[in-house]
Amino acid sequence: MRNYLLFIASVSLLLSCSGKEYLDWNRPVTGDEGFSHDEIVLGEKLQDPYSVENMTKALISVHPSASGRATLEPTHFYVRFLPADASQMQVLTDLGLELLDHPLDYRIVREGDWYHDPSVPEGEITWQYGVVPVSFEFPQGIRYERLDDCYLPENDPSTKAADGIDWDAVECEAYRITGNEDMLQPATKDGEISVRANPQGRIAILDPAYDEDPVGVKGVKVCCNSFVKFATCYTDDEGYYRMSKSFSTDPRYRLVFRNVRGFSQGVNFILLPASVSTFGRQPSAGYSVTLDSFSDRRLFMRCVVNNAGYDYIDASRKSSGAISAPPRDLRIWLLDMFGFDLPTMMHHGVLMETMATLADMPKEITMLIKIIQQDVILGLSGEESYQDVYRRALRVFAYSGHFNRTDKDWWWNYLQYVARSLVESTLQDGFGSRGDSGFEYAEVANTYAFYCENVLCRQRYPGYTDFDGTTSWFFPQLLMYLDDRGLGLDKLSPMFTSDIADMESLRAKLLSYYPQFKTVINEAYARYRD
Repeated sequence: MRNYLLFIASVSLLLSCSGKEYLDWNRPVTGDEGFSHDEIVLGEKLQDPYSVENMTKALISVHPSASGRATLEPTHFYVRFLPADASQMQVLTDLGLELLDHPLDYRIVREGDWYHDPSVPEGEITWQYGVVPVSFEFPQGIRYERLDDCYLPENDPSTKAADGIDWDAVECEAYRITGNEDMLQPATKDGEISVRANPQGRIAILDPAYDEDPVGVKGVKVCCNSFVKFATCYTDDEGYYRMSKSFSTDPRYRLVFRNVRGFSQGVNFILLPASVSTFGRQPSAGYSVTLDSFSDRRLFMRCVVNNAGYDYIDASRKSSGAISAPPRDLRIWLLDMFGFDLPTMMHHGVLMETMATLADMPKEITMLIKIIQQDVILGLSGEESYQDVYRRALRVFAYSGHFNRTDKDWWWNYLQYVARSLVESTLQDGFGSRGDSGFEYAEVANTYAFYCENVLCRQRYPGYTDFDGTTSWFFPQLLMYLDDRGLGLDKLSPMFTSDIADMESLRAKLLSYYPQFKTVINEAYARYRD
């Protein structure tokens, strides 16, 4: 496993072409303040202030009259799991657990995106750490360890509990007696009233071709924690978020690129359920960040792809499903050193490892494919602006939506063509040429994907004319011609099902469904294909 992680880390080094500078809401911030894509480096083990033992000591210290009270009963268990494989990890994820790949009670010397326990043998998934309620039923067959019994007060942190105990003060005292006082807000250090806050803020990004003001990073997961105390939420359409829990300490913030719309960016569960961008410890009152194309490149790309997927799925919802949405739990992996897209849909059952042409690919690519089990590899080499990355991302979501209307055999035929084209072009071109074996599937898939990309970009950017694919051997212009004459995306998208294996079968289906557009359909084919 460590060899795999080191390989991924070396690939990741190539992914980031710019420095680690990114923009806060009002001021520039550098990676020295906690932002890193490297492996997390742990320092010394810390005492957990939320352990039952420490919370009991803190309770007696703050309220001596409570000394006769029975020891606090645990509300949660601090645990770690060791899944044997991706299927076991999926079980844990389906249970709604918030899991991290590093322990929660160690000082973080250097922030990063990932960690692998050195005690775990190569080839095995690393320990996954989390917090579960005492009522949690541990799934059978998955190894786990209870590391500590914890007490997390459930009363409203802004008021005193009904029993007269000031749990805010107890929590702060627990940090003091465990030697973690430096994590508390300044106002709590001298016996003043505890300063608590629900973390809130805005994750935003600049898209100058769309608006001079920042737009929100939509539906992305924001996670905060201080030791075993967790809070998570998703940003809204404008990028705003607010945690339901409050903190008197500066929690660690991170973006988890698992979108509320049901897709994620990142590698498979052998590494991480979804890509993570860590901001380190930030104020408990909240943290806001605004990105642009000069920000950390990987974070910038992840946020743009996140928005493209959110918008694409919203377009599907607004069309009542006429525009085909990707399958749930779609997994996308971004590669910055390549310019091709590889919609393998492996996570959804398309098996590539038996493909003959795979053996001819560079070992780095075959290793990636076999390790990460992605649905789509999105190559973003040369794409710099928000608009550039956005349009490319729309295209791969369109491929995925198309897959959702076909079947695995159809996609297998198309994928063999793409893999063969990549091998023959030494990873330069996945489009091939008309007349190559299986080109009919590629013509259908690419015509549809580029058409979706161009139409949705035109909707976002009025006056957009920089259409992609119009100089290729396939012609998305054919569908754009129909679109301009009344057969829009909501009418054309449902045509692309498993029975459409070439453009002539598409013509026949269009004529059958829309006889009133016979003249327009034949004109489009005469202009762009016949």
